[in-house]
Amino acid sequence: MRGEPLVETEGQDESEGTDVADVTEPAFTEQRARALLARAGMTEPAAREATLLALGENAVFATGGLVAKVGRHPSLADRAHRELRVATWLAESGVPAVRPAEAEVVPADGHPVTLWHRLPEPSRPAAPEDLAGLLRLVHALPAPDFGLPKRELLDGVERWLRLAGDAIDPSDAEYLRERRDGFAAAAAALVPHLPPGPVHGDALTRNVHVGPDGPVLVDLETFASDLREHDLVVMALARDRYGLDSGAYEAFVRTYGWDVREWAGCAVLRGARETASCAWVAQHAPGNPAALAEFRRRVASLRDGDPAVRWRAF
Repeated sequence: MRGEPLVETEGQDESEGTDVADVTEPAFTEQRARALLARAGMTEPAAREATLLALGENAVFATGGLVAKVGRHPSLADRAHRELRVATWLAESGVPAVRPAEAEVVPADGHPVTLWHRLPEPSRPAAPEDLAGLLRLVHALPAPDFGLPKRELLDGVERWLRLAGDAIDPSDAEYLRERRDGFAAAAAALVPHLPPGPVHGDALTRNVHVGPDGPVLVDLETFASDLREHDLVVMALARDRYGLDSGAYEAFVRTYGWDVREWAGCAVLRGARETASCAWVAQHAPGNPAALAEFRRRVASLRDGDPAVRWRAF
């Protein structure tokens, strides 16, 4: 697990969720996450002094040679268990990836807490071709014996919108629900170009760490068994929505060996991911003016049918 801060981009933590938001669950703040670390067995002084690296679907803390991930909601426990199994499977398969420090999830008030070996400082920023090379390895693997879920990008939309509550316009929430339903139906009818199988599920360069021994995959919680095109559409969308340099995108395509934009189903998976991206930002809108502004910007661009509007990290 990385030791440097994570950067929010369109794909961060767009993973499966629950359709029910527990209104009795305390707000998932940094203070709450540190308290959960202490409940998981870390001493209170260590929990207070741990360095916060990210606060999204997980709170990610660095402490000594370890990284601890605290799930935002108890419903993410199954995902945390699966991430540990995926990490072990990748190690056995020879795929460079982050390795767990503990084989089991530690529950804290129902929230899943996992421990990982902290990666060394990066030798350089990850490049698109680094990601493409790792995806080629993953896409060559047969399915593991424990099974992987489908990559249901849109499963978390309802939970994220409910977490947004009154902070967002109800008409925007309803618009995203309608988009979710339409793209879910369209995605189910897609005919893939590549053989389906294991995918990373959130294939961006921010999920690659380049250390002294080369590139490794991180953030394994969205691993699934589905259309391989899911992993490739992510970078195509990064090019179109986030201004990824066209030369960098072409380097990704050359290393992987195929451009997903040539596939007729690309627009469907792109639309599904854009919908999930908007809903994911919405959950941060309460109390976060920057998140609310970005949510409105994203939804407006979708309503206007303008694929060229650049979306911003926050």
